[in-house]
Amino acid sequence: MTLLNSVHTLELALAGFAELRTPGQITRALRAEGLEVLEQALAALSESARVEVEAKADEMQRAGIGAVIFRSEDFPKILVKNDKPIAPILFYRGNKDLLYMDGVGMCGSRHVSAKGLEAAGRCGELVTNKGMSVVSGYAAGVDTATHLAALRNGGSTVIVLAEGFNHFRVKKNFADDFNWDRTLVVSQFPPSQTWQAHAAMARNGIIFGLSKALVVIEAGEKGGTLAAGEGAIQLGRPVLAVDFGEDTPMGNRILINKGAKAIRTTNELSDALDEVHSSVAPIDAPPLF
Repeated sequence: MTLLNSVHTLELALAGFAELRTPGQITRALRAEGLEVLEQALAALSESARVEVEAKADEMQRAGIGAVIFRSEDFPKILVKNDKPIAPILFYRGNKDLLYMDGVGMCGSRHVSAKGLEAAGRCGELVTNKGMSVVSGYAAGVDTATHLAALRNGGSTVIVLAEGFNHFRVKKNFADDFNWDRTLVVSQFPPSQTWQAHAAMARNGIIFGLSKALVVIEAGEKGGTLAAGEGAIQLGRPVLAVDFGEDTPMGNRILINKGAKAIRTTNELSDALDEVHSSVAPIDAPPLF
């Protein structure tokens, strides 16, 4: 059964959350019974709940939002390991082709240093020049710098939300550069879910899951950026941690000790990206910071 961007796909996705509740339960059901389990979930809704799901699905499609579901042909294979998806359902808006394009994840502190902010911009620009997409989490600091570096240099970017689509807005500092043809916004959460700390942590799995490598700009001794780097290493994604010499953050040092590759210049980042991406464009290689 092939599911494309349709109202019925959205109905199935919404019914999955309504009946099966959690991503873990949705995944187990899809692995055991396939997409038919969501048809059953939709049929099992009360009349009022079904009317609500149908209305919400129609509203989302009119807003340009679609969904991809584990076990459907258009679900990104890069998000599946050992027959288990990082998340079983993704809602999306924008250029769907970016789901299947080589991407590089970018993560780091919301309260990034001046050096880190400069490095983030250079990393985002380099990834763009390589013909790859910048994948990040739309937070302040590193995320914003890398998204904007891609958009301002004619590249593409994937915004991974830590909440449902009801709460997405184009931020003011993106207004002059935002382009739906070169942007994809994705959420693994039901539309009404608000931002929560655990959701932000879970969102990181989609960032490095959709990416051929994860670049860590600044990671603290604990927190979401460090956890993202550790999760990427566990998944088998190359992790590239910026090395600022004596100013290298503790989290970056921890990740390097756990197997991340230390990156000091754009030459080193360029070489590392060449290993994960076959299309190489000639570029200049200034220092990262």
